Amino acid sequence: MVKPMLPTYHPEAPCSKEWIYEVKYDGFRAILTIEESKVAKLTSRNGKELLPLFPEIGEFLETLNLEGILPLQLDGELVWLTNEAKADFSEIQWRGRLRNQTLISEASTLSPCRFIVFDLLTLNGKDITKQNLSERKAMLKGLGEKLHFPENPSPHEESPIQLIGNYDTANEAMNKVILMDGEGIVAKNINSIWHEKRSTSWIKVKNWRVVPCFITALHKENGYISISVYKDGVITPIGSVKNGMSAQDKTILHELIKKNAVEENAKFFYLHPSICIEVQFLHVHEENELREPQFSQWLLQTIPSECTWERFLISQFTFPESVHITSPDKPIWAFKDRKVIKVEYLQYLREVSSHFLPFLADKLLTTIRYPHGAMNPERFFQKNKPEYAPPSIQTFLNEDIEYMLCNELETLLWFGNQLALEFHAPFQKAGSTKPDEIVLDLDPPSIEYFNLAIHAALEIKKVLLPLHIEAFVKTSGNKGLQIHIPLPEDTFTYKETHIFTDFLGQYLISSFPNDFTLERMKKNRKNRLYLDFVQHSEGKTIIVPYSPRGNHFAGVATPLSWEEVNENLRLEDYTVETVPNRIKRLGCPFKNYRQIDNGPAFLEVLSFLKQQKGPYKSKK
Repeated sequence: MVKPMLPTYHPEAPCSKEWIYEVKYDGFRAILTIEESKVAKLTSRNGKELLPLFPEIGEFLETLNLEGILPLQLDGELVWLTNEAKADFSEIQWRGRLRNQTLISEASTLSPCRFIVFDLLTLNGKDITKQNLSERKAMLKGLGEKLHFPENPSPHEESPIQLIGNYDTANEAMNKVILMDGEGIVAKNINSIWHEKRSTSWIKVKNWRVVPCFITALHKENGYISISVYKDGVITPIGSVKNGMSAQDKTILHELIKKNAVEENAKFFYLHPSICIEVQFLHVHEENELREPQFSQWLLQTIPSECTWERFLISQFTFPESVHITSPDKPIWAFKDRKVIKVEYLQYLREVSSHFLPFLADKLLTTIRYPHGAMNPERFFQKNKPEYAPPSIQTFLNEDIEYMLCNELETLLWFGNQLALEFHAPFQKAGSTKPDEIVLDLDPPSIEYFNLAIHAALEIKKVLLPLHIEAFVKTSGNKGLQIHIPLPEDTFTYKETHIFTDFLGQYLISSFPNDFTLERMKKNRKNRLYLDFVQHSEGKTIIVPYSPRGNHFAGVATPLSWEEVNENLRLEDYTVETVPNRIKRLGCPFKNYRQIDNGPAFLEVLSFLKQQKGPYKSKK
């Protein structure tokens, strides 16, 4: 078994032209070996075979033309990608623990993992580990081009095997990692050879978070120190720490705890909150346990009451200097048992950005800002770029309005810091007059009549199926559902799409007159669902997939699979707190949205409708 070359930790990266810098992903280190017989193995650091647990990798390998390159050996990291610079360790860990073959198969299909390759060890049977890193990287790039491996990791790329990119400076790499909430970077000497041991030719630097906390206990057997903070006046554990302290400091601290212990049992010495320390860590697990905690420093001027849950929440998230955050602890949504504060909202935007930004790109945005949070009724619409907006934000002038374009994460986080909670976009890109999608808004009179939206969505699905038009469905995040039909760009006019939406509307109200209506006046709808198809026209907007809503339950306009559209669907289940984990387990139902070509089918239906005289009537 080949053991991996390991980096050495250092607080700072070396800086010279002899070094390149890569993102450090938090996953399972593994070596992929493919023999001449095409038998493949993906082996972890501790010798475990991973391909049976991650069949998406093995199935992809079977599709490759490997002639002329075997035997082959690649070094990399098996990950679940949140974005291009962050991998979610808890998700890859969950996948690694699955043993049920049905669950493994479902997970690999809905939310596949990726093998991120950063080194080439064997090519065409030749051991190249003794060649320097620059030469190995050049050969790896050529191999990637031959096998069509994407050159930079992305959750949007279909390929389960992707090549890592590199940066020329440590600052550039670390700023990217901090922006994306990643783990850290690895600096690599371009003249280094590859060998099976820990090496100073590879230096890892971590994106540490720090939290002030107090000590509550000492474990007698393993020496771990329990740490806590105050949450609403109650001592709340956040984990335990052992590493990072000098031997002398550790001895002094242990003696101090033993002498001042207020309670003792077979396993622990317990201490009243009195000694405050700063602990650095990488991330927080779902159970509010710290990942890779290390002692950072004594906080001699800090009292325990200053170590609070609010400071713990804020400490979990780091942002680069280019992203200015104000009032990170401002409450945005309030529930019975807790509040969502601004920094948590910004983290939501960061977590879903890989799926959110593609639907914002090059659209003339209208945002709804809630300056005092969603609990306060004050809100206002914003289209024009304000004077205080950063000059880096791209804009597009349309009818004397300087619209802001949200094409990158920095801009999205700026919107979030301004408490823009809702993102509404037109149906065409900036500069175009033709829609690139049709969105059918199914708007019940209230959330109590949500079943009407489910009914309408399923009836529309029945209509579209024999027409060979593929549609996607999402919650509105408020009280209804919305159906998205992708169209080829710059192809159909709004007049043509109106012919189609008019056909659907007339069909539904003639088939189900007691359930649906096209009546604009609310007082005349009589608890029927309003088919807001008129909203699909130039100048109108719709809530963007993954946009939050400024309502009481922190709803999110959430993409669904059609199988989820049934009587068990509850809008309150899709919130800023639940949607990120939903993506991890189920993937994004809209992931292939722009790969769908409805053009020929839509043209055929449109040609038929243009030949009809008068509005369509159901034959029911």
